[in-house]
Amino acid sequence: MLALSRKVGESIVINNDIEVTILEIKGDQVKLGIAAPKSVPIYRKEIYLQIQESNKEAAKSVTGVEDLSKLFD
Repeated sequence: MLALSRKVGESIVINNDIEVTILEIKGDQVKLGIAAPKSVPIYRKEIYLQIQESNKEAAKSVTGVEDLSKLFD
């Protein structure tokens, strides 16, 4: 993990097309602004983990070709 120090108004750039800017610092909270192409999904980690879990559950429910064909009927 890369750890960086930034002040309000300062940014970091990821992969040439994603910019993360520190917008505000209040106590123990930091407000971030993220500028990225619309094709790049951005999620809070807890939401991302819920999506991953839902995807795993959905994959478990489809066990064979017969189940797939039922989805399209």
